[in-house]
Amino acid sequence: MIEAAKKISDLVSSLADETDKNGNVSVEIINVMKEAGIFDMCRPKSLNGLESHPMEILDVIDIIAQGDGAAGWVVMVCAATALMAGYLDDDNAQSIFGEQGVVTCGVTAPNGRGTIVEGGIEVTGRWQWGSAGTHADWMLGGTLLVDDNGKILKDEAGRAFHLLPFFSREQVEILDTWHVHGLSGSGSNDFSVDSVFVPEGRWIRFGVDQPRKSGLYQFPLLGLLGLGVASVSLGLARRAIDEFVMLAGGKVPVASVKTLAHRAYVQSAVSEAEAALRSAKALMREAVNDAWAVAQQGEPLTVEHRALLRLATTNASKQATLAVDLMYNAAGGSSVFKASPLSRIFRDAHVATQHIMVGPATYELVGRVMLGMDTDTSAL
Repeated sequence: MIEAAKKISDLVSSLADETDKNGNVSVEIINVMKEAGIFDMCRPKSLNGLESHPMEILDVIDIIAQGDGAAGWVVMVCAATALMAGYLDDDNAQSIFGEQGVVTCGVTAPNGRGTIVEGGIEVTGRWQWGSAGTHADWMLGGTLLVDDNGKILKDEAGRAFHLLPFFSREQVEILDTWHVHGLSGSGSNDFSVDSVFVPEGRWIRFGVDQPRKSGLYQFPLLGLLGLGVASVSLGLARRAIDEFVMLAGGKVPVASVKTLAHRAYVQSAVSEAEAALRSAKALMREAVNDAWAVAQQGEPLTVEHRALLRLATTNASKQATLAVDLMYNAAGGSSVFKASPLSRIFRDAHVATQHIMVGPATYELVGRVMLGMDTDTSAL
């Protein structure tokens, strides 16, 4: 998969300007990804998937994001959604994930409202950030169960019924809302459904249902999603450093006879960016491998493991963006032109930081866990 990702990275890099302009990755790119097995990484082996090591999945996202952040973002969203195959019963998992190269995506935020009907639920809702929606075979949308009067239903423990139902592509309307300055090619439009029927079992109860399969599926859904977001940022940082090094070796600033690389502040910026990137990746790798050792035994991850995964995630996003900023600023006026890859990388990196999974509130949450305080850990 790593070798396949490198080839795809080269492809998406060559098409990045077109992708950015069109506001979506092309069908050509999606088909190449399908043929390479990119969308099969998180499918169970029992469904002829790859059930890859989580660090391999993250490295693939990183490598593709080096070519184009938007393409890496699409891979990230579809990979994380495919984890659901480990939670569904065999029949529903087969109906959704049984086909080779199936593309799934969606949003966990509970913006939908569902009512109980014979044989399942009926859902109406609208969700933002529907990345890759135009290419998806199935989409999920977080939904709260309500009664006939719209009151949210709760169980005996007082927990709302937050479901993640899957909608077939024919049931979903994609709305043209993705007009942004970064990650434009991710096609993250709003999407909606109107009184659509979802049969019993074609959903999981978010935060309550446990995976039916072990290994990869013991990783928390939000945990792997967050790690994927951070991996996009890491890929962007790697590309930013590489682009700047090439620029600095050839650019001669105004009123100078030496290249940009000879300036002391440039030398410091490059080394600081490299250190930020490598240290962030090292912490992520440590956290993932420690958690994987537990998940392989078929055991659920401890709160401490989940907290460290989220800490590594947010740290990676922060440090990667620092690296991008250092390179963007050191490049001077060259980086403001749309023709410069640094311009797109800068915009993509700062949109990625706005994802809730890498927000600064993570530090507070993890800190409470580390201090042994009473904490709601459902977001881990």
